[in-house]
Amino acid sequence: MNQTALILGASFGALSIVFGAFGAHALKKTLNATQLNSFETGVKYQMYHALALLIIGLHFDSNTLFMKLIIYCFAIGTFLFSFSIYGLVISSAKNKKIKILGPITPLGGLLLVIGWCLLIFHFIRMSA
Repeated sequence: MNQTALILGASFGALSIVFGAFGAHALKKTLNATQLNSFETGVKYQMYHALALLIIGLHFDSNTLFMKLIIYCFAIGTFLFSFSIYGLVISSAKNKKIKILGPITPLGGLLLVIGWCLLIFHFIRMSA
């Protein structure tokens, strides 16, 4: 069991509910359909990776350096991906787009992909 993965997973899960409700209610009148869709994408990816972190934290020996790397890829990737989307959407809706966040989103996505690829490699190694 890995406390870091469990705490991060539970935190990301709780925040995805808060941000999802915030987007659906408080931002619904402020955002256009495209912006709202982007915001919801950030919320969905945050929840997917919250659940992944919880599963990893509960079911895998995550004290190895390899599993810690997967956890960090998911945690940092989720933060960079989802939170940069939130920032981009909200700042864009206020006509003050924070352009530096644009390149951060794909970097977060890349870390998420790397985390999933490392997890695949872990499963292949387990079956060998």
